[in-house]
Amino acid sequence: MSASRFDVAGIGNAIVDIIARCDEAFLSNHGMEKGFMQLVTASQADDIYADMGPAQEQSGGSAANTCAGIASLGGTCAFIGRVAGDQFGKVFAHDITSVGVAYDTPPADAGLPTARCLVLVTPDGERTMNTFLGASTELGPEDVDGDLIAAAQITYLEGYLFDRPEAKAAFHEAATLARGAERKVALTLSDAFCVDRHRSDFLELVRGGVDILFANENEITSLYELNSFEEAAGAVRAEAEIAVLTRSERGSVVISGNDTFEVPADSVEQVVDVTGAGDLYAAGFLHGLTRSLPLETCARLGSLAAAEVISHIGARPGQDLKELAQNREILT
Repeated sequence: MSASRFDVAGIGNAIVDIIARCDEAFLSNHGMEKGFMQLVTASQADDIYADMGPAQEQSGGSAANTCAGIASLGGTCAFIGRVAGDQFGKVFAHDITSVGVAYDTPPADAGLPTARCLVLVTPDGERTMNTFLGASTELGPEDVDGDLIAAAQITYLEGYLFDRPEAKAAFHEAATLARGAERKVALTLSDAFCVDRHRSDFLELVRGGVDILFANENEITSLYELNSFEEAAGAVRAEAEIAVLTRSERGSVVISGNDTFEVPADSVEQVVDVTGAGDLYAAGFLHGLTRSLPLETCARLGSLAAAEVISHIGARPGQDLKELAQNREILT
């Protein structure tokens, strides 16, 4: 196996996040259910965007956020995701490369416009998302760069992208290429509703091509259709080399073979915006794993990164995560 050029190659939705604060009345006026994500059309996205207050715009999407977190920790990362050749596509490409992530997927010259997610954050820190998936859904096997996959220690797949046959084919292509290059494959289940829609496909992928599985409590119990976290943890132990299970304020559980590590969540003075918590946890964990750190240390890095991102608006680190981890003596 040749030396890797990247620690992680992420594959997922390429979305421009547009994040603004709002009050409860704004959600009611627009028929939004607080704390949930709904898919919207391009015209609905335009209407909400026009009515929003001052906003922060940056490249987003779950796997893209994870890649940005890895870069902040000092790792090397590349991202594969599809945008259109429009203004939002330019925003995405400029922003993700500006934080140190390699991004070379050519913009589509036809088809849907670039995806965007309008994130409304209420005073209690809860976020309500309105997502137009646009061009990101048109990612297919032809967009998977085999040389890039072979050059990365770990290929990281975003479950949110699993709704279209083309994306499923892209995931299987990436997993096959990674295995052929003797690299690792990681998958995040992303969302319990996504798991409900694609349970059999996810199980097939987990059983046949995934080395590291990320899931929260709802996602893992949904995957195995079990009633308790403990039962689901027992089921995944037999199927994944490493299972990383997050439980919000109760921390995380890492399962590998006969070993189980329980790591507490980092304390946060005030939860401002929970957007990106799972994405940044994955960033910390994967960064530690590519440095061959103990699994418990990987989980501590994940907890630190997740705590940092929920302490401010936005799904990207607000400070240098490498410096933060060094100050906490998690990284040297």
